[in-house]
Amino acid sequence: MTAITIRDVPDGTLDTLKIKAAQSGRSLQAYLLDLVTRDARTPLLSDMMARLDRETRSDLSTVDILAAIDEGRERR
Repeated sequence: MTAITIRDVPDGTLDTLKIKAAQSGRSLQAYLLDLVTRDARTPLLSDMMARLDRETRSDLSTVDILAAIDEGRERR
């Protein structure tokens, strides 16, 4: 595995991370590894948009949709 070094972390940021790690019952290293791992697993926005585009295609035309809306209004 590869080691990662983060330089110039502000003292306040480091203190907050240490507190959060302790509150979660983990070491700072384990806490940060979890944060980095979760972020890496999050899909890129471009991938999410491509998936949404693929999965939300419809064969309905605008005319079909407007006709269905009009029909629904007439039933009221």
